[in-house]
Amino acid sequence: MKIYNNINQFRTDKPLVVTVGTFDGVHNGHRKIVQNLKNAAAEIGGESAILTFTPHPRTVLFPDSEQVCLTTNDEKAELLGSTGIDHLIVHPFTREFSLLSSSEFINDILVKSLNTKYLVVGFDHHFGKDRQGNFSSLKETGRELGFDVEEISVEESDNHKISSTRIRQSLLDGNVVLANDLLGYRYMITGTVVKGKQLGRTIGFPTANIFHESGKLIPKDGVYAVSIVHSGQAYKGMMNIGNRPTVNGTDRSVEVNIFDFNKDIYGEKIRVHIVDRLRDEQKFSGVDALKTQLHEDGVNAREILKSI
Repeated sequence: MKIYNNINQFRTDKPLVVTVGTFDGVHNGHRKIVQNLKNAAAEIGGESAILTFTPHPRTVLFPDSEQVCLTTNDEKAELLGSTGIDHLIVHPFTREFSLLSSSEFINDILVKSLNTKYLVVGFDHHFGKDRQGNFSSLKETGRELGFDVEEISVEESDNHKISSTRIRQSLLDGNVVLANDLLGYRYMITGTVVKGKQLGRTIGFPTANIFHESGKLIPKDGVYAVSIVHSGQAYKGMMNIGNRPTVNGTDRSVEVNIFDFNKDIYGEKIRVHIVDRLRDEQKFSGVDALKTQLHEDGVNAREILKSI
């Protein structure tokens, strides 16, 4: 997969099949669109391209509201790359770009910049200033300008639409099992290990304190069973998200206890895949009570992680 940081960098001599969207999370609904994209490209002997944006459009359109994303730019690129598409165009989303009318978007972006021959869109797709454009306008304009349009039906799970919004809410509720089912993979947090107060080490549960990108959604506070990847090696462990009230913590942190691991990895990157939630974070009567609970958490986490 080739990656472009601006639509003006893009070039291809092959007929192009395109889809457009934020693709936050690259969930099962997105993967259905991508599969149809690849199928259409194969049918016309062309190449597949995804046009997406950074930052998330809502941060530009609604600057006063906090927008958290399921995937960082690097995570999204990695997930989309794993689908086997040919091109990923990550175009800067600016206030000026947001003011393009639907007809300007079609003419200037889809036709002039990309020379689109076939467009694949998700169910109820809207685009352009004030979301003026829709599937009907695309079909009508496509006939005039020489490209075909396909709308993909909504993907569902348990009779509910799969959406980034639903996944975000599931994670904020602590329902990571549902979120993972909707995503089609285990939700991940990628970050750099930084020094914390090192209190875990003093009670026999050393933790890696993870500094993650701002804007990344962090699930509900609590203790989780997780798998960890460091330097290409997979490990198992448990993770605490929260303020560590038993030791009078104040700042929210993400800390991982990696089982059977004894390396200095400060300054190094790790990725944590969240498998299941064990319990709420809580304040214990003292350090001894906390140690007893952490031991129980470790036993429970190892049992959950047996099958992975």
